[in-house]
Amino acid sequence: MGLRTFFRSLSPSRKSFLTQIDNSTWIIGNGLWNVTQGRQYATKLWYKEKDLVGNAVGHYVSYNGAASDLNWTSAAIVESGDNYINVKFSAIEGDFHWVIYDNLAGAYQYFVNRALPVLGEFRTLWRLDNVSFPNGRTNVKDGPLPPISDYLAGTNVQDETWQKADGTFLTKYDWSAFTKDLDFHGVYGDNFGSWYLNPGKDYFNGNHLKQELMIHRESKTGDAVQLNMIHGTHYQALSRDPFADGKTWGPWLWYLNDGSKDDATRRANKEDKAWPYSWFKESSFQSRGSIKGKLVLSDGRPASGAAVFLGDSNSNLTALDQGKDYYYTVYADKNGNFNIKDVRTGTYGLQAWSNGDALADVTTSFLQNDIIVTQDKTNNLRTLKWTVTDRKNRIFQVGAFDRKTTGFKLSGPTPYEHARIAKCPANLTYTIGVSQSEDWCFGQTALGTWSIVFPFSSKKTTASAAKLTVSLAGFSGGSSASILLNEAKVGNITTNSALLPSSQDTYRGATRAGEWHLLEFPIAKESLKEGTNQIDFKVTTSTLWRGWLWDSILLEWV
Repeated sequence: MGLRTFFRSLSPSRKSFLTQIDNSTWIIGNGLWNVTQGRQYATKLWYKEKDLVGNAVGHYVSYNGAASDLNWTSAAIVESGDNYINVKFSAIEGDFHWVIYDNLAGAYQYFVNRALPVLGEFRTLWRLDNVSFPNGRTNVKDGPLPPISDYLAGTNVQDETWQKADGTFLTKYDWSAFTKDLDFHGVYGDNFGSWYLNPGKDYFNGNHLKQELMIHRESKTGDAVQLNMIHGTHYQALSRDPFADGKTWGPWLWYLNDGSKDDATRRANKEDKAWPYSWFKESSFQSRGSIKGKLVLSDGRPASGAAVFLGDSNSNLTALDQGKDYYYTVYADKNGNFNIKDVRTGTYGLQAWSNGDALADVTTSFLQNDIIVTQDKTNNLRTLKWTVTDRKNRIFQVGAFDRKTTGFKLSGPTPYEHARIAKCPANLTYTIGVSQSEDWCFGQTALGTWSIVFPFSSKKTTASAAKLTVSLAGFSGGSSASILLNEAKVGNITTNSALLPSSQDTYRGATRAGEWHLLEFPIAKESLKEGTNQIDFKVTTSTLWRGWLWDSILLEWV
């Protein structure tokens, strides 16, 4: 009997099944597909009469990059119904589930923690046959994955990044995306598509600006890689979290089809409407409520379009760095109203910050802890007052406060491109009242000086001091700058500063956002002079492709 006949014979009907071959090999699937699960890797993915793994690695679960793959010690059907089975694979660290419906090409998956260590990265993934899956798709990038021949012919210039003979670059980080904005992602060809559909997203770490690598071409083997970074750190400085026994990631849907993106879109919409899944009976998953409220600034304006984040209560971590529990993100409407639905019951901290536009001048954030979400009830927080500074005290502002590089030169159109920061000039002069936001480049790295020239008159204020606020949308350590006012140093942007932990945003080609930092420097009134003044950001140390992403720069009276 040939292999193909053998695997076909495992399930003559469409019924879902688990078959144990020996103490470290199992086969799961239904009449549409099946896969052979070994101690670490799932291979021989049969679908439409073809093995879609082939010579690739297959499916596995790992943490801290590829350092630790989970080893499965047992498998069992732990739940079943008329048209499905729930297969649990157990490892020391926890349990990985495949919920297989009889007529579904693919399976719902989720992981329940038992003994994972404190970690930064935790993922599931497929490494698939590169002939069957030549293309990749996220919500921001769609097209052919680079052939392995391009990697072999290129020059490796940093991790997973190569320079081609024509001077351009190819890097796996071009296939990243903001996790909260993602509808679905995967790899596909003319006859096959393999997709991840993550409708809930509350089990992902981080806030609105959380980014992750989604797919790529494996540079050594050519495998088509489909990542499910359910706890990731690719664009962060710090994200190492402990997890309680029972912490659950998922469920999400791994979905197979004929390569149709339209079909995947329809299926993703269907999954979104079904969330939270009624079939997933785990009690804490089903125990949900909601919160709503209205954010109003202390100057009377509604917090129109504000980014609203529900996360850990009384945490000393930023919203981006939180990751041990469950997290929810929305944007307020034009009147400052927000409504967060389907929230797991528990106690949360609520944060909000400017998303630009009507709040482009708002430097402060809103925070309220100890917010309780009760099952099947809505906690109405009513009107929440958000303290902001007086706009009348502004001397000048460059860029909008939104924790992104919005409006600056070269910040678009795509959010990822290796070495784009090197296209920004070494020297730049921006004149208040004359220059526009697009005259300021999105990131700074090269040795040189960027200057802001502005007028000042002491007759316009009775204030005795000022404050310079420097808001960075991201920072990759290796480059530093002195901040000068009329040639006198008032501060710096410094590698290895406790205020600036280094993340991998500019290093990995991010152009829109990374890990946000707010720096504030006191300015004595006597440091300003009548007439024309100048603030300089003078780069004193430069490392190629490492530097900072700009959000906004503000000088104001205090």
